[in-house]
Amino acid sequence: MSRREEPDMPTTITVRRATDGDAPALSALAELDSARPLPRPVLVAESGGQLRAALSLADGSAVGDPFHPTAGLVELLRVHAAQLTAPQRERRLRHAAQVLSPRALLRAS
Repeated sequence: MSRREEPDMPTTITVRRATDGDAPALSALAELDSARPLPRPVLVAESGGQLRAALSLADGSAVGDPFHPTAGLVELLRVHAAQLTAPQRERRLRHAAQVLSPRALLRAS
């Protein structure tokens, strides 16, 4: 079985945090998607030097370029976001467990 190459499939996708310089492109992307601008911080997926999809790390909302296939890009951004927030969540849970441990409560008394 041979693999058919899709002419519109990007060969390189870049996932990164949005910077202040991305503000105009993020606004344009949200407008194209008939959505409100995303709350910051934001992860973006670029293909061919163009922002194609973005995901808010603050609330999980996403926008994508309706003229390009972006469902896979949004999923990629969600996976990347989960990897970024997992260590933070684990640190918060460890800290809460230490603060709320019976020994810590007795020491605070």
